[in-house]
Amino acid sequence: MLALTFTTGIIDAVGYLGLDRVFTANMTGNVVILGMALAGADDLPVAGPLVALAGFMLGAAIGGRVLRRAAQGWTHLSTTTFGTTGVLAVLLGVASIVAHPEEGTVWGLAVTTLLAVAMGLQAAAARRLAVKDVTTVVVTSTLTGLAADSRLAGGTGDSWARRLLAVVLILAGAGVGALLLRVGEAGVGVGMIVAGALALVVAVIGHARREREAAATV
Repeated sequence: MLALTFTTGIIDAVGYLGLDRVFTANMTGNVVILGMALAGADDLPVAGPLVALAGFMLGAAIGGRVLRRAAQGWTHLSTTTFGTTGVLAVLLGVASIVAHPEEGTVWGLAVTTLLAVAMGLQAAAARRLAVKDVTTVVVTSTLTGLAADSRLAGGTGDSWARRLLAVVLILAGAGVGALLLRVGEAGVGVGMIVAGALALVVAVIGHARREREAAATV
């Protein structure tokens, strides 16, 4: 889940900087951008945040339905869901290198929508696994827990390392995504491919661990 938090940083950096200031994972950011745009703020997109919100909700709904009856913990459905996220991101990355998604175009909006669907799937699968304070797509609640449960606040400071690492990794992912865009127009696609490939690695590792644990109980 921490690795997927890193990939989220890449995806959102690519989306915001390369797809007309749109987040495809952080829906809070899209809602805020949309609200400011509807209020008449200059040069803020409306269509991009709207299609991203719709795509994310569709992906999360599909993920929720698929995983509804799954057992607790990592299952083959977790592998399928995270794997689908990775495949979608890689395919969109390759397509974006072949045909760069220009801001405000039908193709650009299509890439935004499908990437948001992939991130919605990821968020739903992560939610099902329920790793505390690691949703993979946002760190606001993680930061809240880090501060509110700290010794400074009178708490025990439990899970501070994991929470801090989640924040650092999404920060690092955003930095990597921004750096990848420096290669030119292909940077948007390269960022998606890198994030998608990492998601596929996570799916493979999670599946392998599940198989080992299942074999150990036989």
